[in-house]
Amino acid sequence: MEYEPVIGIEVHAQLLTRSKMFCGCSADYAGAPPNTHTCPVCTGMPGVLPVINKRAVEQVIMTGLALHCRIAETAVFARKNYNYPDLPKNYQISMYELPLCLNGWLEIEVPSPGSGPSVQRKRIGIERIHLEEDTAKLTHMGTYSLIDFNRSGVPLMEIVSEPDIRSPEEARRYLIALQTILRYLGVSTGDMEKGAMRCEANISLRPVGSEQLGTKVEVKNLNSFRAVKLALEYEIERQRRILDAGGRVEQVTMGWDESEGHTVVQRSKEYAHDYRYFPEPDLPPLVISREWVREIEAQLPELPEAKRQRFVEQYGLSDYTASVLAHDRAVADYFEATVSAGLDPNEAANWITSELFGLMREANLSIEEVKVTPQGLAELVGLLRKGVINRPTAKEVLAVMCQTGQAASQIIEERGLAQIGDRDQLAQIIARVLKENPGPVREYLGGKEVVLRFLIGQVMRATRGKADPKLAGELLKEQLQELQTSSDKAAGN
Repeated sequence: MEYEPVIGIEVHAQLLTRSKMFCGCSADYAGAPPNTHTCPVCTGMPGVLPVINKRAVEQVIMTGLALHCRIAETAVFARKNYNYPDLPKNYQISMYELPLCLNGWLEIEVPSPGSGPSVQRKRIGIERIHLEEDTAKLTHMGTYSLIDFNRSGVPLMEIVSEPDIRSPEEARRYLIALQTILRYLGVSTGDMEKGAMRCEANISLRPVGSEQLGTKVEVKNLNSFRAVKLALEYEIERQRRILDAGGRVEQVTMGWDESEGHTVVQRSKEYAHDYRYFPEPDLPPLVISREWVREIEAQLPELPEAKRQRFVEQYGLSDYTASVLAHDRAVADYFEATVSAGLDPNEAANWITSELFGLMREANLSIEEVKVTPQGLAELVGLLRKGVINRPTAKEVLAVMCQTGQAASQIIEERGLAQIGDRDQLAQIIARVLKENPGPVREYLGGKEVVLRFLIGQVMRATRGKADPKLAGELLKEQLQELQTSSDKAAGN
């Protein structure tokens, strides 16, 4: 029997606020010694009272607007009760029946079936977005565990999709698109490897054509896009084997074991009533005025899809190139600054996505860390266009610019990299190259024209890559023609 996967994804994203969700402790705990960003509130001491972080609420509303959600007029915090060492109060302040955002959507690109365009757009529904507090971090040390409360109470946004995803690849693309939006908005780093964005997938199988949902399994420990794809592929195959054998899939929580490449049972699946949700008595309902929503909406930046479309229409870029540039807001800004500095849009896009990206990958740098300014890149390509340097030299200069931050003109002058464009000087070098390579010259004069490429290479080598390739080719052909004429005359005599 053929089965169809039905996948929904829950994403938890840490918000970029200065303080924690319900207290004044710093939320920037990265690299801090354990238990140094704490207070009685975030360590759950008796008798303390939480206070709502307004900026965290604004960031969730902003995310909801970007994902086309309906923003609730009233939202209520609730206590989610469970016992675990990382939760000292024995409950987590979250939201349940009345979240901040409802019924949104996010579009992703998926491969088109059959003939036609290579990709098509698919809408993934967003069921809800709500706000809660993060838990402490446990470090297991064999027979005992250590607990660090620095993370406890950091604002955490949960984004729950509808079960509209139909393949592991769609799940991967959904997460990439969501991460891009969070970064554009500046509400979260979206860094999965550092735990700033965590996801859990709910997956079930049903016979193709059936509308009835199968038994869902939750998969945790997914800390990369690759892990999401691999874990879902494995879980689809595991459930398929059970169903084909006439068995029944149990509703459990599975963990993804990266090293072994398979899922493992962690515990039986909890239901909402297991958590005994009830409204948080220490926090009032959040009343969200439409005026406040309009103020937040006015702060929305141009989002990735709108930017991609504008790049195509305004700059004449291909859909693919525009998507690559628009994926990262900082890269998009860098591209537009380079164009504003006078560089042709297509030239700017080509240099950024090929040469600059290559150097960034080698040095493991982000666009913000690159020492080449947009104006510096525009100057470099301008010198190439003017014939001051050739393309190989331009690539060499760009690499030095990335390392030192020097201007292109300074590097060219200090290292003597200016292109040799003087006809007489280049003619002398070519004559010497031909004299030093009599064998290839005879082969060329004998009709083996492919040897010309070798001779051009020798000219470039002799000039250390500084020869004007076009002029060098012209002069080389002229001198070879002269040699051919002399050879023909000698043969005639």
